[in-house]
Amino acid sequence: MDSQEIITPDPKPATVESSQATASASTKRDHSLIGSLAWKAAGDWVSQIFSWVSFLIVLRLLSPSDFGLVAMAVVMLPYLRFVGEFGVPRIIVNFPDLTEDQISQLNTFSLFLGFACFSLAVGLAYPVALFFRTPRLAAVMIVTCSALVPWGFRAVSEGLLNKKLCFRLLSVFDAVNAIVTAIVTLVLAYLHCGYWALVLGNLVGTSLRAILVVRACPHRLAMPRISAIRDQLLFGWHVLVSLVALNSYQTLDNVTVGRVLGQRALGLYGMAWTLANVPLEKITSLVTTVVPSYLALVQKDPAELRRYVRSLTEAISLITFPATIGLGLVARELIPMALGHKWDSAVVPLEILSIYAAFRSIVALLPKVLTAVGNPRFVMWNDLLALVLLPTAFFFGSHWGTAGVALGWVAAYPLIAIRLYWKTFTTIGMKTGEYIRALRPALDGSIVMTIFVLLVKRGLPLALPVAFRLAIEIATGILAYAGTEFLFHRERMRAFVQMARSFKMKTRG
Repeated sequence: MDSQEIITPDPKPATVESSQATASASTKRDHSLIGSLAWKAAGDWVSQIFSWVSFLIVLRLLSPSDFGLVAMAVVMLPYLRFVGEFGVPRIIVNFPDLTEDQISQLNTFSLFLGFACFSLAVGLAYPVALFFRTPRLAAVMIVTCSALVPWGFRAVSEGLLNKKLCFRLLSVFDAVNAIVTAIVTLVLAYLHCGYWALVLGNLVGTSLRAILVVRACPHRLAMPRISAIRDQLLFGWHVLVSLVALNSYQTLDNVTVGRVLGQRALGLYGMAWTLANVPLEKITSLVTTVVPSYLALVQKDPAELRRYVRSLTEAISLITFPATIGLGLVARELIPMALGHKWDSAVVPLEILSIYAAFRSIVALLPKVLTAVGNPRFVMWNDLLALVLLPTAFFFGSHWGTAGVALGWVAAYPLIAIRLYWKTFTTIGMKTGEYIRALRPALDGSIVMTIFVLLVKRGLPLALPVAFRLAIEIATGILAYAGTEFLFHRERMRAFVQMARSFKMKTRG
């Protein structure tokens, strides 16, 4: 599909009754979106807590070689999973007029791909084991990649639940997955099962979640006919290539650092990358899983799409800008205090990557909008362009060490983002000034926060303990940012508070 076939001109002026109905529908969608985001966030945090607790205990029970072996076993898993899913959940969400027969065909197709990818993993297991010179890796890789079958089994059901906006149920399933995985892993680790504890724990959790998803929304199977689902498969192909390219270029900076600068530099850069992206992980998860279903509901309504882009951009930037930029501002005190002086060389790349992380947080929404309106082809080619430009920037930047590689993101990523902005704004009819106004609260707060924190850093005596310096800088940043928002953007803050209160009253009722 082409975006021009999806986006239609704004309709003629509506009557008072239809305008009220439209406003009511928008309000209901907004409440539903807030509720879905809240449930997804809660599920993510429950899952994360159990994962952290389990991980800390398992660290004491297993050896580093156990973790290393499993890391080798999953090296091909993300790519095989992308192929196995083939974008089927997104197909279900983005094609509102799919017939029951087409959905049944897609169900069989995804199940077949799950088995096919598992068979491919079995065929690759022994060559991969030979490459890593670890014979026992073959069996571990085969068992690990058997998760591809339940992933394919639940693809259509997952898409249907997303389409029906059943995010509360999916959040419960995610929490069950995390809890079961943690329990099975801990029990097997305690029973001295070694690396099999990690492998089987994840396999049991994944399989149980797939069963729960299919039981919640079962669908029959039908023999696929390519002629009947050609457009859907083309959409899925574009999504697949985009995901493979995205996953590839997001890891090639680490590959470049490890290959050119060595193991120690990779450790320092990897820590800087992890810290810079911590504030984004949950936000990115929400944008990836929840928001696309709501964008698909209004894929033919440019005005509603613009409203979602404005509102979501404003909300995301208000959360991520102070977190990412603030992290960069206090990095010189935070790193030595939290990690020790042996990590001091991670400070500069962290400061640079914090700028990239702030920008990335708002750009992440744009591909979802383009995919929702039926233009995954543009997203695919843009990600393929990134797969060429970004590694080139990483390689040239590596001549200036880890900071140069980090600068590669800051220099090259805007070239990728500009194309996304141009296509998105053209497709939904958004003006640049309209978008900038949505960013104003976060931009103003971040600028004032940066100025005040830098002034405090210069004014604090060097003899002051690092912990006190850090605490003062953080407090200054919070007060400066919050003060700016409530002094210059009080109405916007009041609107967000009222929205949260109305949703809270609605859920209590």
